[in-house]
Amino acid sequence: MLNLSLNLNLPLTLADFFNSLPLTLQFTHCYGEPMALPHWKIGRALGIPIYVHASWFVVFFLVASSLASGYLPEMLPGLSVPRYWGMGGIAALLLFLSVLLHELGHSYVALRYKIPIKQITLFIFGGMAHMGKEPPSPRAEFLIAIAGPVVSFILGAICLGGVMAVDSLFARSGFQGLVVLGGLLGMVNVQLGLFNLIPGFPLDGGRVLRAGLWALNKDFNRATSQASLAGIGFGVVLGLIGAVLMVGTWSGALGQSIATNGGWLVFIGIFLFSAALSSRRQAAQRTSLTSVTVRQVMVHRVVTLRPDTTVQDAVDQFFVPHGFSGFPVCEGGQLLGMVTVRDVQALPVALWPWRRISEIMHPVSQAYCIPPDWSAIQAMERMIQNGSDRLVVMEHEQIVGLITRSAIANVLQLHGSPSR
Repeated sequence: MLNLSLNLNLPLTLADFFNSLPLTLQFTHCYGEPMALPHWKIGRALGIPIYVHASWFVVFFLVASSLASGYLPEMLPGLSVPRYWGMGGIAALLLFLSVLLHELGHSYVALRYKIPIKQITLFIFGGMAHMGKEPPSPRAEFLIAIAGPVVSFILGAICLGGVMAVDSLFARSGFQGLVVLGGLLGMVNVQLGLFNLIPGFPLDGGRVLRAGLWALNKDFNRATSQASLAGIGFGVVLGLIGAVLMVGTWSGALGQSIATNGGWLVFIGIFLFSAALSSRRQAAQRTSLTSVTVRQVMVHRVVTLRPDTTVQDAVDQFFVPHGFSGFPVCEGGQLLGMVTVRDVQALPVALWPWRRISEIMHPVSQAYCIPPDWSAIQAMERMIQNGSDRLVVMEHEQIVGLITRSAIANVLQLHGSPSR
């Protein structure tokens, strides 16, 4: 039985940021956010929201059906069809519980390194943990990446060890169903751990490879690019193997059951190729931004609002004429806060003439400020962390400029221009 789980714990917010820029490739939605199909929250673990993507129901049915119509009747002959389906459904749920525990292994270590986990999503290829930022060091990267496979191997050992114990102690006591399900879960967890150790980014093995390359050459973006290249290679290899299996089945040289495995290998290969290619391009974009300072791309003429301006006047005299999505709020040369379109939209229109900007603005904090000598990539990461699209550039406690996502998009566009 082919294990179909891809377990990704990419810093997805960076992919989301690049998705918002008009010149970049749209990242594969199975690890970007939001996904094209709906997803639903089913609970929390370690304080992390757990979501199920709509595509999960497809693979759940396929796994349950495969077990109920093939694997279980072969291993446990003589049972009723409803019982096979019931056991198949339970086994499919336990398999995805294993995937969830794998992702929680990543997430637990990430949280220890103060890396926020926005959510965990179960989807057609397995699971993914949405990391809020990159690991701070190669060591952190390695430990976060290896935690998932370690959890899978532990689960596999527990299941297989339990099966051996039950089989030896209660061989004739009607525990055959438990033994079969335990053996299945044990083998799938071992396969899950081994598959994810393939050294191709963004699989766990690819992240381990990136950690080693990062430690070796001291360049995170270069390490990401090299590990992603390995991921592209493995994606091509998996796709070709799947295609060969399917051709062999159609020619009659292989059994019909192999065709399904071949098809899944093709899909997984395409997925891995696309994800790795996107990661490689993202690394190139990050490299471009690392060499550019905030001072080079910031807007020097900053339009500000006074705190006593009414929301209605702000809309009529600033938001509409300038077309900006946010403004710093200042008084006497002192930065007091930031107000955005979303803050205005949150207030009923009827109250706009009566409310002041000071009542709806975000108070000043370091989250909305950045020094001019920081790199554009650092500005981007700060925008991601606080969910804003602009930062106030401060030097010697004075406002010297404003940097926006659109300014960063322009930098990327210029660096990617064919004329360069």
